[in-house]
Amino acid sequence: MPLTTEDRLAIHELVSLHGHLADDRRTDQLGLLLTPDASYDVTAYGLGIVRGLPALVELFSSAPGDQPAGHHVTNVIVTADPDLDDRARVRSKGLSVMADGRAGTVVYEDEVVRTTNGWRISARVVVPSLS
Repeated sequence: MPLTTEDRLAIHELVSLHGHLADDRRTDQLGLLLTPDASYDVTAYGLGIVRGLPALVELFSSAPGDQPAGHHVTNVIVTADPDLDDRARVRSKGLSVMADGRAGTVVYEDEVVRTTNGWRISARVVVPSLS
């Protein structure tokens, strides 16, 4: 069964939620974004693949280095899994703005799943954009 309009809207809002949680430093609410066993691949930033909600809360709480003042997600593309109704792939672009005005971009490659609490990201790969 294809994704409904409601599914697509919920997935778009899910991906957008990341920026709000990160910028507001609401790590206690990451369960609204990620599955309990989610993986977050930040290998490109020297942090490897972080697995599980407790480890991800710790990562988001104590993220090393200079953190963006603003995370903005755009260009969201949702692709249904042809074999599973409760899964989809999402590709989006992230724009981050630092407190000093510097900016950077990434590509988020997500796997999302429908849970009893709504759509959640089960796996994310953060890919720096080429400069």
